Amino acid sequence: MNIKRKNDQVIMLNKVPEVMIFFWLVKMMSTTVGETAADFLTYKLHMGLVITTAITGVLFLGTLFLQLKNKQYVPWIYWSTVVMISVLGTLITDDLVDNFGVALQTTTAVFSVALLITFALWYASEKTLSIHSINTAKRELYYWTAILFTFALGTSAGDQVAESLDVGYALSGMIFGALIGLSALAYYIFKANPVMIFWVAYILTRPFGASFGDYLSQPAENGGLALGTTSTSFIFIFVITLLVTYMTIRQKKVCG
Repeated sequence: MNIKRKNDQVIMLNKVPEVMIFFWLVKMMSTTVGETAADFLTYKLHMGLVITTAITGVLFLGTLFLQLKNKQYVPWIYWSTVVMISVLGTLITDDLVDNFGVALQTTTAVFSVALLITFALWYASEKTLSIHSINTAKRELYYWTAILFTFALGTSAGDQVAESLDVGYALSGMIFGALIGLSALAYYIFKANPVMIFWVAYILTRPFGASFGDYLSQPAENGGLALGTTSTSFIFIFVITLLVTYMTIRQKKVCG
């Protein structure tokens, strides 16, 4: 956590959390919630993709407003924003594919380009893509734009592997898990650029978590464990709540 003290006051220098094991655990589970919650709202409650996307978009803008308004990292606000943007990113891809007939190959390519453009503009403006210096409004807007595209891209890529290539949810999860492992290997063994590895891992955890969520929630005839979207969503939201509570308590202890 990046902080400094001035006149006995703690001043936060970064609006996003420290990257550690709990960060990746909550990130992965938020991607699972993004997949299962989107399915729950759209199909279980029969709200449809358009209405669900509109409601999720409003809720996301609300959490993003709170995130941008605060001058420091607040765990429950930050992670609420991540969960909402995870659901929204999933729904954007689903809308394009299911309602507008856009092929998954096309959405994967479009979101890849959109993400690269975001990174290019971010770097041209700020000379860094590091998440350790998200301390201005401009950098934070680039940060959240990039995250939205990572979730949309991860949804497209994950669905393409699991469904279009017909490898199933379990094998799809293992494939993306292996890619995450290779990213970790590249970072720890071969000393690959940490900023690049972070964003690669951030993209890969989306289809990994989504595949895991689908594996738990989908019926057995579709290759899942049949826990249902309701149970899967609430289980992961409960665990996320516990972890965010822990991180909140930990932050208060660190900040004195």
